[in-house]
Amino acid sequence: MNRKSLIALAFAASATAAFADDITIDPHTFVSTASRAEIQAELAAFEASGRDPWARQYNPLADFESQRSREEVKAEYVQARDRVAAFTGEDSGSAYLAGQPDAVSATTVAGDARNPS
Repeated sequence: MNRKSLIALAFAASATAAFADDITIDPHTFVSTASRAEIQAELAAFEASGRDPWARQYNPLADFESQRSREEVKAEYVQARDRVAAFTGEDSGSAYLAGQPDAVSATTVAGDARNPS
């Protein structure tokens, strides 16, 4: 009996109407910084340019020219691939890092060596 009354209560709660508030009217009117003629001139220039980013045949890379050669890009890719493979290996890149030269040389801040031999 308890289960049936809980289910009935859940259905009754979900069947209640939603109460929405009125729309909020913005008291501040929009003031454009450009004139109607300027907007129409921009639109005409856009249509005359022939580029429509919303068109299906739009290709943003049609006029692209790379600044680097194919060999440079391939070498960079291989280096990055090898580095990622080293860091995701079994030792998490510790052997790779041990083989790299130190980026910053160690410096002695103050004092003598603690355990001279």
